[in-house]
Amino acid sequence: MKDETSHNRIHQSSTMAPPTEPDAVKFVDQTQVAPPPGSVPTTSLPLTFFDIPWLLCRHMQRLYFYRYPHSTPHFLQTDLPKLKHSLSLTLRHFFPFAGKLVLPPPPAKPHILFTAGDSVTLTVAESSAEFNRLFADNDGPRAAKELHPFVPKLPPPPPPRREGDASVAPLLALQVCVFPNSGICIGVRFSHVAADGRAFHHFMKSWTFICKGRADRSRVHENESLPPPLPCHDRAAIEDTDGLEPVFLNEWWSLASTWDKDAGPARDSPADTVRTTFVLGQAQIERLKSWATEQFANDNDSTSLRHATSFVVTCGLIWVCLTKSQESDESNTNIISNDCDPYYFIFVADCRNRLKFRIPTAYFGNCLSICFVSVKRKELFGENGTFEAIKAIGKRVAELEKGALVGAEKWMLKWKEVAELWKHVTVAGSPKLGFYDSDFGWGRPKRTESVQIDVSGAFSLAENGDEKGGVEVGLALSTRAKMSYFKAILEHNLKLI
Repeated sequence: MKDETSHNRIHQSSTMAPPTEPDAVKFVDQTQVAPPPGSVPTTSLPLTFFDIPWLLCRHMQRLYFYRYPHSTPHFLQTDLPKLKHSLSLTLRHFFPFAGKLVLPPPPAKPHILFTAGDSVTLTVAESSAEFNRLFADNDGPRAAKELHPFVPKLPPPPPPRREGDASVAPLLALQVCVFPNSGICIGVRFSHVAADGRAFHHFMKSWTFICKGRADRSRVHENESLPPPLPCHDRAAIEDTDGLEPVFLNEWWSLASTWDKDAGPARDSPADTVRTTFVLGQAQIERLKSWATEQFANDNDSTSLRHATSFVVTCGLIWVCLTKSQESDESNTNIISNDCDPYYFIFVADCRNRLKFRIPTAYFGNCLSICFVSVKRKELFGENGTFEAIKAIGKRVAELEKGALVGAEKWMLKWKEVAELWKHVTVAGSPKLGFYDSDFGWGRPKRTESVQIDVSGAFSLAENGDEKGGVEVGLALSTRAKMSYFKAILEHNLKLI
């Protein structure tokens, strides 16, 4: 199905202001925010088999940019107290984020421990960067490193010790940066061990609910509380019917001592890395889905047809374009291919409604199935490569309904095996998570960015903040030339649909 050229043009948004000078970010304040005294007892939460694989994962990093036409003193006097108080009240219900990850020597098991006085570091900064240019369209890719000053610091999780005392690591750090009379950036860095995307966004929506409510006392009283459902911390909700916990623990103890060298949180992104947000509008997404539906009909694949969702068609399209752009790079000596080689796509799927046992929708922690999709190179690079990618991802989604934990015992080893092949693409986020629903009282975010993709190599997905049904694709590549080539491939593929 062909489409007019005007409809095939993608909207490309730049993601940062002009180069940040060394003094462009000035730290103003740093404080520790804890749940209200006496509101949370000392609590130890064991890691479930859903949590353990994420011990090897880099920290999640996200930025939320808001319009804010006030001065820094105004923020410090008016809005900062509300942010702190609402955060404290929120941590009462989301106390694991204020706790610590405890990694004792084996065979003792890692766990999250909250004790009285545990808190989250909240940093306040001021930036002289030109906020209004953060959202200028069609300015081309921007240096990824210019976003990094707005992400708070958080020590990476240490590897397990074979003997001696346990290692301890915080799980969440927050930073607020004021652009005087222009905007505010809320920066978040957290450990995936504590929460998956759904759980994290439950935290963010709860924090913003209370904070915004304090600006409207008629809606939220002095004893602010959250709307249901409240987060569930009952680890008994996760039944390890397949005995995955000991398998994952043994693999983590084996892998952790060397994992951070190649893929750990401490690795920096290349100095020349650039990032861009591509926006696929609702019309383009619907056109992709309609095209996929026609292709499925001709392919007699009714199973995959039901799973041509916005997530599936977008991931299939980006997988093909990104793989082609990576392999065309002559400087990438890690990729040596033949037509029968498998190429992989990796995504995660929420299991809260996909298992035989019931897990509360508000369960706070990790509840994700790690999904691997493979397609032979000749199919992915062929004339129908986009359809083959969409079909393969759609089939994998369909398989989740038959058993979300089938093959789960191989998750960690499979991840290591695929990562070493350099023939994989991963995705972070989902249009369903509601990144733009976080309103502290200043309105919806003007932009939200996933920063960990600068190092991880994944692309990010979020709903379009300006148009319902649209999708934002965040991408970081090592040079401007590579980004330009990816964009050319993407536009070419869209013209063929």
